[in-house]
Amino acid sequence: MAYTTIDNPLDYFNIVLYTGNTNAQSITGVGFQPDWVWIKKRSSLANHHLYDSVRGVQKRINSNTTNTEATATTNLTAFGSDGFTIGTDNDINENNETYASWNWKAGTSFTNDASSTGIGTIDSTGSASDTAGFSIVSYTGTGSAGTVKHGLSSAPSIVLIKNRSASGKSWIMAHKSIGFGNALFLNLTDGSTSEGSAFNSTAPTSSVFTVGNTSLVNDSGNTYIAYCFSEKKSYSKFGSYTGNGNADGTFVYTGFKPALTIIKNSGGTGPWYLFDNKRPGFNVINVEITANSNDAEATDISLDHLSNGFKLRKTGSGVNGSGNSYIYMAFAEQPFVTSSGVPAAAR
Repeated sequence: MAYTTIDNPLDYFNIVLYTGNTNAQSITGVGFQPDWVWIKKRSSLANHHLYDSVRGVQKRINSNTTNTEATATTNLTAFGSDGFTIGTDNDINENNETYASWNWKAGTSFTNDASSTGIGTIDSTGSASDTAGFSIVSYTGTGSAGTVKHGLSSAPSIVLIKNRSASGKSWIMAHKSIGFGNALFLNLTDGSTSEGSAFNSTAPTSSVFTVGNTSLVNDSGNTYIAYCFSEKKSYSKFGSYTGNGNADGTFVYTGFKPALTIIKNSGGTGPWYLFDNKRPGFNVINVEITANSNDAEATDISLDHLSNGFKLRKTGSGVNGSGNSYIYMAFAEQPFVTSSGVPAAAR
């Protein structure tokens, strides 16, 4: 039995911390050329900056706002073989401020003319890694319900979409644990709400995801970017759990030692919490960033990253309220057991 197909998750996902210097600088140590770079200032207020190779350099979107895509020469200016280069924008490179960057690899470009290929009904372009179960998809809305090629060979568990060209439009996420007739909003603290029209209450297939006719996902002539994730054994896990309201909190099995865990209260209001293995670099992990706000990193919530999952170490509705429902996204630092049978150790 194969334990994993990815012995070194750092080939597809890695976290790099850095310090700003107000001058254009190259951030290295990622270990690969990233296709999706998510940057957040840790030490003070600043918007999240998200960049990807499909939209191209200098083009940012913010996870915590409804802003349209913005282009500036002071943003991320290049994707390099071992990281990326940034300009002088204070949100990502202010002198002596500290930053976190989360980096994913996709890597194989595709273009889909739906009428020619018969795959989907809406044309798309993108970059995908079938090995890592991650793709970035760009498309233009038609105003009519349709389907979009996602570039993977298995159905995504998560589809996250942002309207790039119309102002005031929230991010919208479909997650397998809440069903594709419901949705969450990355820039908001709202719990899961009924959004059957966004994804047409239709789960993705092994080739396409479905969009309805709402402006969040498919207004005629508007441009969109979608990030799609399918689970890969011992590398990524997307699921749900129920809080127990105890400092000896709920344990969630992932099948690997997590590098990044993102948690959201799906049954009620609450922030989107990001925990990773670099901040502070050991258990208990009590340093979190919230994807829906421009707040500096805080120390209100805590959990442990273990060899085969994560365990909550804090009471309260944020991540472990008694009886509360939560969804999560987790990406591996190390498989629980490698393909050669070598086990992971807890932090």
